[in-house]
Amino acid sequence: MHPEFEASPAQKIPVILDTDIGDDIDDTWALGFLLLCPEFDVRLVVGDQGKNIYRARLLAKFLEAAGRTDIPIAVGLDANVQGEGPQAEWAQGFNLNTYRGRVYPDGVRAIVDVIMGSDEPVTVIAIGPLPNVAAALELEPRIAQKARFIGMHGSLRRGYGGSLGVSAEYNVKADVRSCRRVFDAPWPITITPLDTCGIIDLGGKLYGRVRDAKGPIPRAIIENYRTWCRHHPTLLTRDMALDRSSILFDTVAVLLALGGRWLKVEELGIRVTDDGFTAIDNQGPRLQLATEWTDIDAFRHFLVDRLTGRIP
Repeated sequence: MHPEFEASPAQKIPVILDTDIGDDIDDTWALGFLLLCPEFDVRLVVGDQGKNIYRARLLAKFLEAAGRTDIPIAVGLDANVQGEGPQAEWAQGFNLNTYRGRVYPDGVRAIVDVIMGSDEPVTVIAIGPLPNVAAALELEPRIAQKARFIGMHGSLRRGYGGSLGVSAEYNVKADVRSCRRVFDAPWPITITPLDTCGIIDLGGKLYGRVRDAKGPIPRAIIENYRTWCRHHPTLLTRDMALDRSSILFDTVAVLLALGGRWLKVEELGIRVTDDGFTAIDNQGPRLQLATEWTDIDAFRHFLVDRLTGRIP
């Protein structure tokens, strides 16, 4: 990891979260995890990959529930993806205009302004496809000199569910051009591919601790999770929220922003193919990739401790 981005006890890490919250539920878990990490100074949250008002409303209601209306929200690009998603019921009736914090209508401009206006390097945590971040680099290429990129993207040696075959991971495949633009930028890049993020879930007593927690953030996560389970178009087990989580891909990107404890990180050249695969290629941009766990259960306990208010 890069020492200029590591937090000291007296200094927090400035963070922008770029998220496609409201499709898969893992973004909601990652947002809650982020808010409960005292190492971070969250400067902006912005929705990406279309459904921009839906995502902004989810972010706003979640931040209000968390008591964090000090965090500005930005409306991302529409990316030609319209409508809402399986968490719409949770945000039903919430008016974005009533959000007690600041709402920026131009998410790309807001990303640029936060990075360029910061006295310290900013960490961009991106947990969805990358149209916003790519557009920000087009608008102001100098942001790469003042930020690092942490992402949940790709598949190197394992695919979804830990399968031995690699996958065209969604966040890459959904916008190959934008992913290439971001990976080619001259900033420090660290990502968690499916090799590590695709096997993170919670069950048993660990999951029960979050499900039964009384704090506003875990309560908002579980409310959203139950809504997501009821309305997910392909989910077969509608009562899954009773005893286990789904795969919590995006929480691993938050861990990487903290330094990546319990992960083996390799530097590799990566080429993004036209069909959305991330192939190892020595001629490609050099990225830091979390390719293996050194202690996956330690991370599960850490995640639950943070979500339930125990801060190790």
